[in-house]
Formats: sequence, C-alpha cells, structure tokens
Amino acid sequence: MKMSHQQPVARRMYDLVEPLGLVPYFADESDEALMALGLRNQWDAYFAGRAAPFGPSVPAEVIHAVFYNFAPGEVARHIPRVWDVTTPEAALAARERGCVAGMRRILGALADDPAVARAGDLLLKAATSAPVEGRPLYAALRTLPAPQEPVARLWHATTLLREHRGDGHIVALMAEGIGGTEAHVLHALATGTPAKSFGRVWHLPAAQLDAVVDGMRARGLVGPDGWLTDEGRATKDRVEALTDRLAEAPYTILSPGDLDRLITDLAPISAVFRKTFPM
Repeated sequence: MKMSHQQPVARRMYDLVEPLGLVPYFADESDEALMALGLRNQWDAYFAGRAAPFGPSVPAEVIHAVFYNFAPGEVARHIPRVWDVTTPEAALAARERGCVAGMRRILGALADDPAVARAGDLLLKAATSAPVEGRPLYAALRTLPAPQEPVARLWHATTLLREHRGDGHIVALMAEGIGGTEAHVLHALATGTPAKSFGRVWHLPAAQLDAVVDGMRARGLVGPDGWLTDEGRATKDRVEALTDRLAEAPYTILSPGDLDRLITDLAPISAVFRKTFPM
C-alpha cells in the first residue's frame, strides 16, 4: 500500500542523495571514461553523458530547454557534435562504468557492504515510482534498464532521483520568473558568493553577466550592494520549498519502515561522498 509522508521527506532525501548524484561531475573516472570515446574535453563529456537518454536526433535547442540553466549557445557547442564522435549507447555505458569506478574508489570497502544493495533497491523502488508527466529528463532516464550490480544500481537510482528533482526545480524557477542564468546568480548570492566568482557563470562575458544582475536588481531581487534583497531571499526560499514539494512523489511508495531503513543504510554512504565533494 502506498504511504503518504509529511514534509520534509524530500529535503531529507535530497541531503542524502545529492552527494552521490555529484559523482558524474566530480569523480574523474566518469570524464575519463567518456573522453576515452574520443570526446574533446569535460564539457563534451558532460553533454554526451547527460543528454544521451534523448538519443542523437534531438537538437541542441531542445537540450538547452530541458537543461534550462546554460547560457545561449553553450549547448550548441557540444550537441550534436558529440554524436559525430560516439553514440548515446556508448556514452551511457561509459558514464555508468566511470561512475561506478569512481564510487568504488571513494567508498573503498564500504562499496561491498550489504547496505549498498539494500539502499540501492529501496532507492530504485522510489525512483521508478513517480509520474513522468512534465519531467522530460526524468522520463528519458526511465526508459533505460536498471543495472543489476549493486553499486551501479545505487548510482542509477540516485541519477533518476536527481533528475526528477531537477525537472521540478525548473518548474519552481519558472513559477517565480527566474531564468536559467538568473538561477545561478540567485543560488550564488544566497550562498554568499559574488556572481562573478560563481563556477557556472564566472566565464560569461562581464557585460552579459552584468545585464543579468541588473535585470534582477530592477525587479527588486538584488540590492545596490550586489547582494540579495529581502525579496530576493524570499524568492529563493519559495523556489526551494516548491522544489521540495514537487520532489516528494517518489517517496510516497515507501512505507515508514522502508523509509527508515533506507535512511539508515544511505546515511553513512552519503557521508563519505559529502566529505569528498564540495557541497
């Protein structure tokens, strides 16, 4: 029987799942496996690995819309070029192979602990239970078969849940009128980082980034000092709250006992990755 949980289950699970979800982006093995296919650089690897579930025929404009927070033209520098070098099937296999290798290196002996298999099974049960409507990246990933090997199974479930949450996060941003580049500025300023120093937008031309910040200032989100106003912080809070609400669906299939077991098994695994990756 499906159970309904009170908030903040999605926030608690985000704190546990997100450190594992960063493996493709912070563990070198993932990029190395993808670049071994002939890709030029880490951004080729990023777009090939993440866009692969859509296949080779989806144009850059669609991937740009689905990913949401890249500056205009960034996706087109990699899609569809990567599909002249490799195939989505090869990219998916390389990404999984690299991520599993990275997870095993980071976890050490814990990788073969029975808790990994238990957590992977419960997390996959949750990850494959949510509706796919309005969730394009999550829906694309749901078409892929789930691995049987425990570490790969855990990684696959984590990726499904991360992209499910990400699809909902875009809905929350759009509901507040926050554009893709604005989302990075909002996050950077909320965490005390100047926009020009934030890793995902620092490389943009200064005039382009200034125009984004100026637009947010005109809407009352950013103050004259360059930091978030009260309304800017309230907007960020509303985005996160709605994201949490929209991320709740996968976990409603778990009984309270299953959820407790999942949290117990996943917590020490997650802690290892949280110590390893910048959060």
